[in-house]
Amino acid sequence: MSSLPPSLAGTAVAAVQDNGAATSGAGTQPSAAAASPTFSPLYQQIKALITQSLQSGEWKPGDMIPSEMDLAARYKVSQGTVRKAIDELAAENLVARRQGKGTFVTTHHEDGVKFRFLRLVPDEGEPHYGASQVLECKRLRAPAEIARLLDIRTGDGVVQIRRVLFFSGEPTVLDEIWLLGTNFKGLTAEKLTEWKGPMYALFEAEFGTRMIRASEKIRAVAADEATASLLSVDAGTPLLSVERVSFTYGDRPVEVRRGLYVTTRHYYQNDLS
Repeated sequence: MSSLPPSLAGTAVAAVQDNGAATSGAGTQPSAAAASPTFSPLYQQIKALITQSLQSGEWKPGDMIPSEMDLAARYKVSQGTVRKAIDELAAENLVARRQGKGTFVTTHHEDGVKFRFLRLVPDEGEPHYGASQVLECKRLRAPAEIARLLDIRTGDGVVQIRRVLFFSGEPTVLDEIWLLGTNFKGLTAEKLTEWKGPMYALFEAEFGTRMIRASEKIRAVAADEATASLLSVDAGTPLLSVERVSFTYGDRPVEVRRGLYVTTRHYYQNDLS
């Protein structure tokens, strides 16, 4: 049976009860640990340990993780504490509960996840991934702005991808993508073309890199001549410009994506909570 690491075990004993509430010896006043900037509830610490196991590959995308009872025994906490930790992981789309089966590590193949980062929705009908035309995939040295966004040094190796996405047979998105070279050794235009499904599912399945969250900047721009030709619109047509930085475990940036979207028959949907 695994026990908590010293840092967690000490916090669990000295600062929190099993319900995550901080107490003093008398049980009525907050402890010094609770007032500390580094204090976090016990369920948050269990969530961090489960996330570490996801990141290390102990439980891979598609795998069923141990039951709440087994995790409670492993970490020596109550099932309620584990359940609260898993609730948060499920809310972040890292795991998914399946009724009568258990809790599974999510993948970018699943309907509930694969559209999480694709926010372009048709005016009518359901969202879907269309065909992709890879224009180029090459390795080069990171320019200063891309290096800053990826938190690497200028000149470090990156992979640049340019592609057009088609929806209902019409060119709709022009993507320019920059990836950390160290994470995507062996990525080629051929692999991108042969892969059927979301690009993030390829990154997850073939390169062990999972996109956890993203930050986006959105503005309106006018299509230049080159972009207009690729998207089959007139020069000057209004487009939606979306710059995204995507992060993997440990909040580490691994992708910069700059997309130009034709919104004649689509709109950009963002759910806020």
